Amino acid sequence: MNTKTTLIEGIAAHLAQANLDTDQIMPKQFLRGIDKQGLAAGLLYDLRFYPDGKPRPDFILNLPDYQNASILVGGANFGCGSSREHAVWGMQQFGIKAVIASSFGEIFYSNAMNNGLLLVMIPDESIEQLMTGAGKAPVRLTIDIEKLKVTNGHVSVSFHLSERHHKMILNGLDMLGSSLLYKNEIISFADKWHEQRPWLKDVARTVREKLN
Repeated sequence: MNTKTTLIEGIAAHLAQANLDTDQIMPKQFLRGIDKQGLAAGLLYDLRFYPDGKPRPDFILNLPDYQNASILVGGANFGCGSSREHAVWGMQQFGIKAVIASSFGEIFYSNAMNNGLLLVMIPDESIEQLMTGAGKAPVRLTIDIEKLKVTNGHVSVSFHLSERHHKMILNGLDMLGSSLLYKNEIISFADKWHEQRPWLKDVARTVREKLN
Protein backbone atom coordinates (compact mmCIF):
# COMPACT_ATOMS: atom_id res chain seq x y z
CA MET A 1 0.00 0.00 0.00
CA ASN A 2 1.41 3.38 -1.02
CA THR A 3 1.81 5.99 1.70
CA LYS A 4 1.61 9.71 1.03
CA THR A 5 4.81 11.46 2.08
CA THR A 6 4.80 15.22 2.53
CA LEU A 7 8.00 15.74 4.52
CA ILE A 8 11.48 14.24 4.62
CA GLU A 9 13.42 15.27 7.71
CA GLY A 10 16.80 14.20 9.00
CA ILE A 11 20.52 14.72 9.39
CA ALA A 12 22.24 15.76 6.18
CA ALA A 13 25.65 14.27 5.38
CA HIS A 14 27.68 16.56 3.14
CA LEU A 15 29.73 14.61 0.61
CA ALA A 16 30.96 17.49 -1.53
CA GLN A 17 32.68 15.44 -4.23
CA ALA A 18 31.98 16.43 -7.82
CA ASN A 19 31.43 13.74 -10.46
CA LEU A 20 30.75 10.96 -7.95
CA ASP A 21 29.79 8.19 -10.34
CA THR A 22 27.59 5.13 -9.95
CA ASP A 23 30.65 2.83 -9.94
CA GLN A 24 31.77 4.55 -6.75
CA ILE A 25 28.28 4.66 -5.28
CA MET A 26 27.82 0.92 -5.84
CA PRO A 27 31.02 -0.98 -6.81
CA LYS A 28 30.81 -3.86 -9.27
CA GLN A 29 31.46 -6.63 -6.74
CA PHE A 30 28.04 -5.97 -5.20
CA LEU A 31 26.17 -6.53 -8.46
CA ARG A 32 26.39 -10.32 -8.43
CA GLY A 33 23.00 -11.02 -6.87
CA ILE A 34 19.84 -11.67 -8.84
CA ASP A 35 17.69 -9.54 -6.54
CA LYS A 36 17.94 -6.19 -4.76
CA GLN A 37 18.94 -7.51 -1.36
CA GLY A 38 22.12 -6.71 0.58
CA LEU A 39 23.12 -3.60 -1.33
CA ALA A 40 23.39 -1.33 1.73
CA ALA A 41 26.73 -2.98 2.52
CA GLY A 42 28.14 -1.88 -0.83
CA LEU A 43 27.10 1.76 -0.73
CA LEU A 44 30.17 3.97 -1.30
CA TYR A 45 32.24 0.97 -0.21
CA ASP A 46 35.67 2.20 -1.31
CA LEU A 47 35.06 5.56 0.35
CA ARG A 48 33.70 4.04 3.56
CA PHE A 49 36.31 1.27 3.96
CA TYR A 50 40.01 0.59 3.53
CA PRO A 51 41.01 -2.27 1.16
CA ASP A 52 41.22 -4.61 4.17
CA GLY A 53 37.58 -3.88 5.05
CA LYS A 54 38.21 -1.66 8.07
CA PRO A 55 36.06 1.50 8.22
CA ARG A 56 37.74 4.76 7.32
CA PRO A 57 37.28 6.76 10.55
CA ASP A 58 37.28 10.15 8.81
CA PHE A 59 34.59 9.36 6.22
CA ILE A 60 31.43 11.26 7.07
CA LEU A 61 29.01 8.32 7.07
CA ASN A 62 31.29 6.50 9.52
CA LEU A 63 31.23 9.34 12.04
CA PRO A 64 28.91 8.66 15.01
CA ASP A 65 26.91 11.86 14.44
CA TYR A 66 26.14 10.90 10.83
CA GLN A 67 25.44 7.18 11.01
CA ASN A 68 21.69 7.84 10.94
CA ALA A 69 21.84 10.44 8.18
CA SER A 70 18.84 10.19 5.87
CA ILE A 71 19.74 13.01 3.47
CA LEU A 72 22.91 13.04 1.38
CA VAL A 73 24.24 16.36 0.06
CA GLY A 74 26.50 15.77 -2.91
CA GLY A 75 28.63 17.66 -5.41
CA ALA A 76 27.93 18.59 -9.00
CA ASN A 77 27.14 15.85 -11.55
CA PHE A 78 26.22 13.42 -8.78
CA GLY A 79 25.49 9.92 -10.07
CA CYS A 80 27.23 10.23 -13.43
CA GLY A 81 28.65 7.14 -15.11
CA SER A 82 27.06 3.82 -15.96
CA SER A 83 23.38 2.99 -15.80
CA ARG A 84 23.46 1.19 -12.47
CA GLU A 85 20.08 1.07 -10.76
CA HIS A 86 21.72 -0.77 -7.86
CA ALA A 87 23.20 2.59 -6.80
CA VAL A 88 19.69 3.84 -6.08
CA TRP A 89 18.57 0.64 -4.34
CA GLY A 90 21.69 0.65 -2.17
CA MET A 91 21.02 4.21 -1.02
CA GLN A 92 17.45 3.38 -0.12
CA GLN A 93 18.48 0.25 1.79
CA PHE A 94 21.09 2.28 3.66
CA GLY A 95 18.39 4.70 4.79
CA ILE A 96 18.98 7.60 2.41
CA LYS A 97 15.64 9.18 1.53
CA ALA A 98 16.83 12.15 -0.51
CA VAL A 99 19.92 13.48 -2.27
CA ILE A 100 20.60 17.17 -2.77
CA ALA A 101 23.07 18.41 -5.39
CA SER A 102 23.49 21.16 -7.97
CA SER A 103 23.28 18.66 -10.84
CA PHE A 104 22.83 14.93 -11.42
CA GLY A 105 23.76 12.36 -14.02
CA GLU A 106 20.76 12.07 -16.33
CA ILE A 107 20.29 8.29 -16.10
CA PHE A 108 20.81 8.29 -12.34
CA TYR A 109 18.18 11.02 -12.00
CA SER A 110 15.62 8.93 -13.86
CA ASN A 111 16.50 5.76 -11.96
CA ALA A 112 16.24 7.52 -8.61
CA MET A 113 12.95 9.29 -9.20
CA ASN A 114 11.37 6.22 -10.78
CA ASN A 115 12.28 4.21 -7.66
CA GLY A 116 11.03 6.82 -5.18
CA LEU A 117 14.40 8.30 -4.14
CA LEU A 118 13.91 12.07 -4.07
CA LEU A 119 16.56 14.15 -5.83
CA VAL A 120 16.65 17.87 -5.09
CA MET A 121 18.54 20.02 -7.57
CA ILE A 122 19.49 23.49 -6.29
CA PRO A 123 22.44 25.84 -6.99
CA ASP A 124 25.75 25.42 -5.17
CA GLU A 125 25.32 28.74 -3.36
CA SER A 126 21.97 27.56 -1.96
CA ILE A 127 23.57 24.31 -0.79
CA GLU A 128 26.29 26.33 0.93
CA GLN A 129 23.64 28.39 2.75
CA LEU A 130 21.76 25.29 3.88
CA MET A 131 24.90 23.51 5.06
CA THR A 132 26.46 26.40 6.98
CA GLY A 133 27.84 24.88 10.16
CA ALA A 134 28.35 21.43 8.65
CA GLY A 135 31.52 19.88 10.04
CA LYS A 136 30.99 21.51 13.43
CA ALA A 137 27.58 20.07 14.21
CA PRO A 138 25.25 17.96 12.07
CA VAL A 139 22.79 20.00 10.02
CA ARG A 140 19.18 18.83 10.05
CA LEU A 141 17.18 19.55 6.92
CA THR A 142 13.48 19.40 6.23
CA ILE A 143 12.26 18.84 2.68
CA ASP A 144 8.65 19.86 2.12
CA ILE A 145 7.56 17.77 -0.85
CA GLU A 146 4.19 19.45 -1.24
CA LYS A 147 5.61 22.97 -1.28
CA LEU A 148 8.89 21.97 -2.99
CA LYS A 149 11.07 23.68 -0.40
CA VAL A 150 14.08 22.60 1.67
CA THR A 151 15.05 24.36 4.89
CA ASN A 152 17.56 24.14 7.72
CA GLY A 153 15.24 26.11 10.01
CA HIS A 154 16.80 29.44 9.07
CA VAL A 155 17.24 29.36 5.30
CA SER A 156 14.57 28.09 2.91
CA VAL A 157 15.27 27.17 -0.73
CA SER A 158 12.76 26.27 -3.45
CA PHE A 159 13.34 23.49 -5.97
CA HIS A 160 11.54 22.11 -8.99
CA LEU A 161 10.13 18.71 -9.90
CA SER A 162 8.23 17.73 -13.02
CA GLU A 163 4.53 17.19 -12.44
CA ARG A 164 4.91 13.44 -12.92
CA HIS A 165 7.82 13.09 -10.49
CA HIS A 166 6.17 15.38 -7.96
CA LYS A 167 3.05 13.22 -7.96
CA MET A 168 5.08 10.00 -7.71
CA ILE A 169 7.23 11.13 -4.77
CA LEU A 170 4.33 12.73 -2.94
CA ASN A 171 2.24 9.57 -3.17
CA GLY A 172 5.03 7.05 -2.60
CA LEU A 173 4.81 5.60 -6.11
CA ASP A 174 7.55 3.98 -8.13
CA MET A 175 7.34 3.70 -11.92
CA LEU A 176 5.18 0.57 -11.75
CA GLY A 177 2.82 2.07 -9.20
CA SER A 178 2.52 5.22 -11.26
CA SER A 179 1.69 3.19 -14.37
CA LEU A 180 -0.99 1.25 -12.51
CA LEU A 181 -2.88 4.50 -11.93
CA TYR A 182 -3.77 4.21 -15.60
CA LYS A 183 -4.72 0.52 -15.45
CA ASN A 184 -8.22 1.00 -16.85
CA GLU A 185 -6.96 3.13 -19.73
CA ILE A 186 -4.23 0.58 -20.49
CA ILE A 187 -6.72 -2.30 -20.54
CA SER A 188 -9.10 -0.30 -22.75
CA PHE A 189 -6.29 0.50 -25.20
CA ALA A 190 -5.17 -3.15 -25.31
CA ASP A 191 -8.72 -4.37 -25.95
CA LYS A 192 -9.17 -1.96 -28.87
CA TRP A 193 -5.72 -2.84 -30.23
CA HIS A 194 -6.49 -6.56 -30.22
CA GLU A 195 -9.92 -6.00 -31.71
CA GLN A 196 -8.22 -4.45 -34.73
CA ARG A 197 -5.32 -6.96 -34.74
CA PRO A 198 -6.66 -10.24 -33.31
CA TRP A 199 -3.71 -12.21 -34.72
CA LEU A 200 -1.42 -10.41 -32.22
CA LYS A 201 -3.38 -11.36 -29.11
CA ASP A 202 -1.76 -13.92 -26.79
CA VAL A 203 0.97 -14.69 -29.32
CA ALA A 204 3.32 -16.16 -26.69
CA ARG A 205 0.63 -18.47 -25.29
CA THR A 206 -0.39 -19.58 -28.78
CA VAL A 207 3.22 -20.37 -29.73
CA ARG A 208 3.78 -22.36 -26.49
CA GLU A 209 0.63 -24.40 -27.15
CA LYS A 210 1.77 -25.23 -30.68
CA LEU A 211 5.25 -26.17 -29.47
CA ASN A 212 3.81 -28.46 -26.83
